[in-house]
Amino acid sequence: MPIVDSKTGRVRKDYSIEELKEAANLMRGLNLVSLCAARSGHSGGTLSIMDITAALYLKVAKHDPKDPFWDGRDRIIWSTGHKAPSLYLGLGMAGYFDVEEVVKLRKLWAPFQGHPHWLKLPGVEASTGSLGQGLSIAVGIALAGKLDKKDYTVYALTGDGEHQEGQIWEAIMEAGNYKLDNLINIVDKNRLQIDGWVKDVMDINPLADKYKSFKWNVLEIDGHNMEEILQALEEAKSYKGKPTVIIAHTVKGKGVDFMEDVAGWHGKAPNYEQMLSGIEQLGLKGKIDVERLLQKAADYQGEVDKKLTAKQPKFSQDYFWNQLPKMRVKMDPTRKGFGRALSEKGNDERVVCLGADISGSITISQFYEDHPERKGRFLSMGIAEQSGTAVAAGLAKEGKIAVFGTYGVFAAGRNLDQLRTTVCYGNFNVLIAGAHGGVSVGPDGATHQALEDLFQICGLPNMNVVVPCDAVETKKATEYLLFEIVGPKYIRFAREATPIVTKEKTPFRFGRANVIRYRGEKEEFIDAFETVLASDYASEGEDLSIIACGPEVPEAMRAAYILKEDFGIETRVINMHTLKPLDEEAIIKAAMDTGVIVTAEEHQVGGFGNRISAVVAQSLDVYQKGKVIMGMIGVKDRFGESGQPWELIKEFEVSGEHIAKMAKELYDVKMKS
Repeated sequence: MPIVDSKTGRVRKDYSIEELKEAANLMRGLNLVSLCAARSGHSGGTLSIMDITAALYLKVAKHDPKDPFWDGRDRIIWSTGHKAPSLYLGLGMAGYFDVEEVVKLRKLWAPFQGHPHWLKLPGVEASTGSLGQGLSIAVGIALAGKLDKKDYTVYALTGDGEHQEGQIWEAIMEAGNYKLDNLINIVDKNRLQIDGWVKDVMDINPLADKYKSFKWNVLEIDGHNMEEILQALEEAKSYKGKPTVIIAHTVKGKGVDFMEDVAGWHGKAPNYEQMLSGIEQLGLKGKIDVERLLQKAADYQGEVDKKLTAKQPKFSQDYFWNQLPKMRVKMDPTRKGFGRALSEKGNDERVVCLGADISGSITISQFYEDHPERKGRFLSMGIAEQSGTAVAAGLAKEGKIAVFGTYGVFAAGRNLDQLRTTVCYGNFNVLIAGAHGGVSVGPDGATHQALEDLFQICGLPNMNVVVPCDAVETKKATEYLLFEIVGPKYIRFAREATPIVTKEKTPFRFGRANVIRYRGEKEEFIDAFETVLASDYASEGEDLSIIACGPEVPEAMRAAYILKEDFGIETRVINMHTLKPLDEEAIIKAAMDTGVIVTAEEHQVGGFGNRISAVVAQSLDVYQKGKVIMGMIGVKDRFGESGQPWELIKEFEVSGEHIAKMAKELYDVKMKS
């Protein structure tokens, strides 16, 4: 059924097969422009699924762009949420909004998030991004349709690599069991995932036979043949008694020769020249006003920049990173320290690393990349975080030092029960890497930003937790956790390049905090500070203390710089790199010596701060000493957003400026009391 007017039943717009082909091709071109403007995103899968998108939104699905929540509409669930640009283009072409708006993809405050959010954009049926969950949502919607005797069809869009998630198979089993003939699952079988060919990472074949065994009707098509797509969708909609799966054989990066069948283009955006080349290959040169669209995106970004600048606390000068002629800082992603440690220390035959399809992104693949002899001790688990965690426990039980890593939002959240019941309860020697912690994953948005993992992880008995402040400290922490801690252990690090504020000689002692003191402006930021073990530090009569972990340590240091230069306030910065066990002595001493404590975390406020405040509140020494006032910097009980990492540091008010502002306010309260 074409796009309809839900009030009159009349056709709003219909497309011929040739028009659908042209629309899909145009959408591919607009996709390239949008990804280029965003400077991030997923080229390969958005191009492979575009013909199916055009068929669904412009010809097959029953929906009304003028009434997005019309009860009689068909529901389309994008379980493969990283292909969101294709979804947005389908909605735009159908008339939900001006399709050119999609050039605001992944930009702060825009509704076109890196992964779809149904509360931000009418037409999006479900918020997805964590793979393997959307098909279950579709099963629930199909069941509701049956219960309420409603005449709508539910379409789910899934990927082949996504079928490595156990939840997918639970949903497949459920749909077959309940005979959900109002459910159609379309598998974009482009054969590639981030770590390579699906058949090599974790083979899902024979996929058709597996679906048949779960009581599904199975159709297989060429996912780029519009006639086959339409015929299969029509056949699936009329089939009764079973759910239908359409296995669409596609080419990742379809239409752009240097992207086709290349795994590296899974999560990569084209640069300007690559975008122009792709548009020319699609036969769209001169048919898309590229420069006007890029300017539209740039104008929107300019407005974002103005709003963020206005939102930042103001001081005597712009103290933000590398804005001044002095106090320059070098940047390096903390994740690189993790990879370097595995590369340098991986010769121990006990070490076994388990990848979860994002091996290069979190740098766990450095374990074997320069050491091919170790490849046998690197196990690709595919997109299966829960099983991967329990497999790591099994390896540890037999004497291996198991290292399992994925994005922190999955490492701590998706597999929390496996961590609790298998790893921690069993007290197994497993190192879990929670990568891309905080908002630094940036444009991928809320589904991929770990802002709750410290609540989840620190509450687990037997778990050791380290949140290092920079790449140098991450390397030291990884090495220590690997060989000196026997038991469950979690290391949290960021994706984005952050300031290097420690050196090889900087002390790192597990469970013991460092005190950092600002000593005056220098050419290099790192040289303006002195760092010592907290246990070796004697009070200098500082006015307040800032206790931070992870990349918030450099921000706390910058806050100390601001406070001294603008207000003459002396600050004790404490790098609490070990969250479990905490250095309670350093916390209590800071409370007693300064009377003011500000905690700083790139996390939901309290994940770190509550642990610090609990130590202060339970200390008899602090109680007997007298008044202590505390404040917490962190994300204020909200989900993340798409945007550039440094934009999000400002938007979520965890920058050095925000720390300094709160510290000054508390200092003023102290001075008045």
